[in-house]
Amino acid sequence: MRHNAAEQALRHWVIARRIMMGTRNEAGSRTFTLLASVIETCRKRGHLPWPYLAAVITERRAGRTAPALPAPMAGV
Repeated sequence: MRHNAAEQALRHWVIARRIMMGTRNEAGSRTFTLLASVIETCRKRGHLPWPYLAAVITERRAGRTAPALPAPMAGV
């Protein structure tokens, strides 16, 4: 069976969700989906996702707008 790149990128997230037995509600499902998307986008753009997520949390806690996703690195 052939899978396209998007399906392959999300496969480990599907497995992780299955292992943790899903989410408890709609908000949890949305959060899981958004985090998976942000993490994969950062990785595909050549950035570590954790410093970006830390910056988002810091800015939002201070009442400021979250920073934009990092731009792709040259050559990625």
